[in-house]
Amino acid sequence: MPALLIRHRVTDYDTWEPGFAADADTRRAHGCRDTRLFRDARDPTQVLILLDWDDLDRARLFAQSDDLRETMARSEVADEPDLWLLDDPDRPTGRAAT
Repeated sequence: MPALLIRHRVTDYDTWEPGFAADADTRRAHGCRDTRLFRDARDPTQVLILLDWDDLDRARLFAQSDDLRETMARSEVADEPDLWLLDDPDRPTGRAAT
C-alpha cells in the first residue's frame, strides 16, 4: 500500500494535535486510508506522520496540495516538513504487472 511519511517539528504538540485530528476528513477526501502518528521519544516536538494511501499518485497530489500547505500554515508547525512518498514493493497495489 502506498504511503506518505511526513516529518516536522511543532512548537507545541498539545496545541498542534487537535488541528491535525480535525483535518482527517480532508485527508480522507484525498485518498488517505489510515493515519499513524509518532513523536520522537527524546524530542517530543519532532513529529512523524505515516499516512496510508489508496493510490501513490493521489498521495503525491496531496503532498503538493494547497490543503496540506494551508493546514501546516495555521497549525504549530515550526519548520519546513520532510515528505517521503513510499511504496511497498511486496504488497500488491491492484495494478496489473507490466
